[in-house]
Amino acid sequence: MIRVVVVDDQAVVRAGFHTILSAQPDIDVVGEAADGLEAMQVVTAEQPDVVLMDIRMPRLDGLEATRRMIGRGDAVRVLIMTTFDLDEYVYEALRAGASGFLLKDIGRDDLARAVRTVADGEALLAPTVTRRLIDSFVQRGPSALQETSRLASLTVREREVLECVARGMSNAEIAAELFVGEATVKSHVASVLLKLDVRSRVHAVIAAYELGVVQPGDGDAARRSSR
Repeated sequence: MIRVVVVDDQAVVRAGFHTILSAQPDIDVVGEAADGLEAMQVVTAEQPDVVLMDIRMPRLDGLEATRRMIGRGDAVRVLIMTTFDLDEYVYEALRAGASGFLLKDIGRDDLARAVRTVADGEALLAPTVTRRLIDSFVQRGPSALQETSRLASLTVREREVLECVARGMSNAEIAAELFVGEATVKSHVASVLLKLDVRSRVHAVIAAYELGVVQPGDGDAARRSSR
């Protein structure tokens, strides 16, 4: 059972997400919070697997709440919710340790699927904004991830897996692309995260672009060249 906490300052939004997710046989909404401070308390008490986190809230916003949760070592995965597909805080939220983000107008089936995806350790970036978000990361220049020694530490196969992850492929799709089993892909992904010293697949995607493994706009070309 996936344990979820819903955080949003609008009661009607919380109620809507609660209703949708509670109807799923494998998801249990164990708590709600109206702001970041309350979210910190609920997460401590309930130890959820996933937090649906709004960004703009009173007292403590979702960005700082995410930063504090990750900073104190909480094992929870934070899924950022935003109304606007170019929310200025999304970039910083991912930097703070969020596992992904989605738009609030997401359909009920897609919402449940998003929670399962994040709970399973997969990256989750809203398709309509993935490219622009990646471009934003790249344009912001060098970061701590840009250490060539980290890239050099990857094996040829691990680099291939990283390229696939950066193109938004699931473990099943990567397995089919590289003609290996899903268990092997999971092992390679875990090794890539460890060697790049990143927390999640989302951050591995960011690293891939910043390190030049893939370039903005060349996803289709990369797919063709790897076949």
